[in-house]
Amino acid sequence: DRTVMKRPAVTPVEEMPELVRRLLDEWQDGFPLVPEPWAEIADRLGTTGETLLAEVRRLHEAGTVSRVGPVFRPHTVGTSTLAAMAVPPERMEEVVALVNAHPEVNHNYEREHELNLWFVVTARDRQRLEEVLTSIWRESGIEVLDLPMLAHYHIDLGFRLK
Repeated sequence: DRTVMKRPAVTPVEEMPELVRRLLDEWQDGFPLVPEPWAEIADRLGTTGETLLAEVRRLHEAGTVSRVGPVFRPHTVGTSTLAAMAVPPERMEEVVALVNAHPEVNHNYEREHELNLWFVVTARDRQRLEEVLTSIWRESGIEVLDLPMLAHYHIDLGFRLK
């Protein structure tokens, strides 16, 4: 399996500046829910909010960090589903761009299988989710398989660099 998105140049952890290593390692969870979270994080990391935000922007532009935001337990805020498509290999980049153009799609990946493009769609309600899936089907001309969650499992999405 591989993620189908802009791939950042891989920088070995030991070559990352200490500020970046600490930011990525210490703030994957426990993000402060205060009016100025970046200022609080910067203070704890011994830097300024300006410097910290410049690093976050650089990481985002490089593709190292694709998103900073909360992860909610499924179906507590809106609804979501896993979706899959059988995309002809020669159309993969085109279809990925089309899928990624929908803000409700939060990640996707290519798999070695007939159903070779998988992605997660999150929406405010089931009606909007179905509109997004239908739109992707119409725009691509490729059927979108809707695979709603039947059982909840907790998966810690964080990873430590150390």
